[in-house]
Amino acid sequence: MRLVQLSRHSIAFPSPEGALREPNGLLALGGDLGPARLLMAYQRGIFPWFSPGDPILWWSPDPRAVLWPEQFHLSRSMKRFHRQSPYRVTLNYAFSQVIEGCAQDRHEGTWITTSISQAYHRLHELGHAHSIEVWQGETLVGGMYGVAMGELFCGESMFSRGENASKTALYVFCEAFSRAGGKLIDCQVLNSHTASLGAIEIPRRDYLEYLNTLRMQPIEDKFWVPRPLFSPEA
Repeated sequence: MRLVQLSRHSIAFPSPEGALREPNGLLALGGDLGPARLLMAYQRGIFPWFSPGDPILWWSPDPRAVLWPEQFHLSRSMKRFHRQSPYRVTLNYAFSQVIEGCAQDRHEGTWITTSISQAYHRLHELGHAHSIEVWQGETLVGGMYGVAMGELFCGESMFSRGENASKTALYVFCEAFSRAGGKLIDCQVLNSHTASLGAIEIPRRDYLEYLNTLRMQPIEDKFWVPRPLFSPEA
């Protein structure tokens, strides 16, 4: 196994099975962040992740972290909080603000560079990338964004500036996505936060099988149209 240098003249990727097991499924470097290449990457279970100043790095972890929407872990404390939630949640109201929040709210530094932000803005304009926003009054206090692949949603990043704000974003999205026919959320690499919310690890080969099936199954029409998802008054 070796790290593959991508060509700028072809959007083809090597097989994810050739990814280095350590660190976290590093597969290739180079290429670009154009919409066609990004969509090809997601269709093959690959995503970009690199630090400022580094070349573009492409990953396909084994194992893969996933969350079945109906298995979101709603703790007792979170259930009590949500019953009296001060938040409202919207879909695709403020993509730019969400990706900016995800970039800024990182104590360890951000991988959401200007080039990454521009690339996902383009995917959003094309109808492939989406945001979930959590508001307290008129202030954005949390949210998440990712890329839709039919009945699978590839989560990219989330942020929180208020109590349980990112948990609220994911919980409300899981319920809405599941009702619309969504089957699986890709969490990429497991961490303590996503694990506490119900994410688990599965073998990469299993994830790729789910991906190949679910990305071909569209969810209900107009699901991604900008709209409210939750209001505490409802």
